[in-house]
Amino acid sequence: MAEAMTGVRKSAVLLLTLDQERASEVLKRMTPAQVEEVSREIAQMREINVDMRRSVFGEFYQLAMASQHLAEGGLEYAKTLLTRSLSEEDAKRIIKQVTQQVQTTPFSFLQKAESENLLTFIQDEHPQTIALILAHLPPTKASEILIGLPAAKQIEVVKRIANMEQTNPEVIKEVERGLEHRLSDIVSQTFEKAGGVDSVAEMLNLADRTTEKAIMEGLEAEDPDLVENIRRLMFVFDDIAKVNDKGIQMVLKETENDVLALALKTASEELKTKIFKNMSERASQLIQEDMQFMGPVRVSDVEGAQQKIVDVVRKLEDSGEIVISGRGGEGAMIG
Repeated sequence: MAEAMTGVRKSAVLLLTLDQERASEVLKRMTPAQVEEVSREIAQMREINVDMRRSVFGEFYQLAMASQHLAEGGLEYAKTLLTRSLSEEDAKRIIKQVTQQVQTTPFSFLQKAESENLLTFIQDEHPQTIALILAHLPPTKASEILIGLPAAKQIEVVKRIANMEQTNPEVIKEVERGLEHRLSDIVSQTFEKAGGVDSVAEMLNLADRTTEKAIMEGLEAEDPDLVENIRRLMFVFDDIAKVNDKGIQMVLKETENDVLALALKTASEELKTKIFKNMSERASQLIQEDMQFMGPVRVSDVEGAQQKIVDVVRKLEDSGEIVISGRGGEGAMIG
């Protein structure tokens, strides 16, 4: 029964069968377009009989198990176990579905490798090859590998990631072919947008302060504009919540009240609360009154005010006067 249904209808059946909390967690992992499509399908559905639910859940379970087998031992391992536990027809169908899912992510076979082993595996590759690999890895793992590279190679790799946009699938395929014999047999061939300045910013945000500073200084001599673009993406206004109370007070000393009031117009409640508790009651009241009577403001003006405060934070961090929580694992401390 499930085989004859579209993927959207199966998703709708699954969500309607789950309790609301679990269904909500599933929806959070979908793109806005997918949520809209599934919601439309749910709205059109009437009755879901027991057989339909059982069929959809059966297929969902089989796919989940196949994915687990794949993560544990690779494609061949998954094929062997599925063939033993399902009919030949069902095994072929599930294997095909899982294989297609795996092949949508370039370098997916590297995901389960330990960062230390992966670093050893790729550190002698050309910087362009390393850049291509890191651009397709999760930021945390990519950052761990970046930290472990020699300083000169770090800069070369970062430059290449920052200037990378779309990569031809044939190029990805060729690089994967050179790596797969040593680590895995899974090859993907899809176009994938990866790299860019935002990827570099994510990696450096997760790196320790020493590594980040060395890379940024190395880049600045060659491309100061690139360094500025990376720096602005590395720390956003709401990240000020990661600074401890004494640090917030130091930032406020260097921030004019009109700039602060404008910057807080779109701030999260968490950040507003943190800011106000580090001001005197009178000063906090004045800022809140300014915000209340400010009236409509341009988004660009708010962003400009927020950037001024971010610049203050970065200046204080660079001078060692404050430390941002999570930067290199040191915690929120004040020097």
